[in-house]
Amino acid sequence: MKNTLCNTALAALLVLTSTGTSAGGNHAGGHDHADAIGAPGIAANATRTVNVEMTDAMRFNPSGIDVKQGDTVRFVVTNSGKLKHELVLGTEEALKAHYEVMKKNPGMEHADPNMVTLAAGQTGEIVWQFTKAGKVNFACLQPGHYEAGMKGAVNVEGSAAAAELTEGEIRKIDKDGKKLTLKHGPLKNLDMPGMTMVFQVKDEAMLDTLQVGDKVRFEAEKIGGKFTVTRIEAVR
Repeated sequence: MKNTLCNTALAALLVLTSTGTSAGGNHAGGHDHADAIGAPGIAANATRTVNVEMTDAMRFNPSGIDVKQGDTVRFVVTNSGKLKHELVLGTEEALKAHYEVMKKNPGMEHADPNMVTLAAGQTGEIVWQFTKAGKVNFACLQPGHYEAGMKGAVNVEGSAAAAELTEGEIRKIDKDGKKLTLKHGPLKNLDMPGMTMVFQVKDEAMLDTLQVGDKVRFEAEKIGGKFTVTRIEAVR
């Protein structure tokens, strides 16, 4: 029965995702979040850690969080109350749709990368990369909690650096050599025209979320005499 309920929720959220408004996305943890609110992040690439407390007063502390476009944030979430609470990142539309499903199916269990559900006294984490400027909402979708005002928002400040990322396409991934072959446009900071070339990667964990054929936006520098990708994000 739980699988059937999860599939019902998944179907509703995927409809929203296809229009670029979903945060719930894939209950198996896919890439359907990226168009609207960002993408699952890599803990090793986290640029900051934000501690969030969830209380039985139906509030998040803090309820407003400021980040910069491109930041990968590690949210350390603690439930200081006696009730079950959760923090779910998403657009307002997707959160409302997800909440309606939760009200109809209060026993539904889910585990997406954009959320954490915690029993009383527990602490958990979400690692998320905010790839677009604007507002990303978050809420507790346990029945009754959303309506009681358990909501917040992440304000994502636009980054000039993010706008200057170079577009490219992955042609080859060499995990053993920590290398990436990219067909790319001009790299202005390196005074280099568009071409296909091999780059080192600053962090081999970058390669874990990428696939050959992916369209990407990236930043590269010359480090120790080697052309090195220091930041990269897939364009799904």
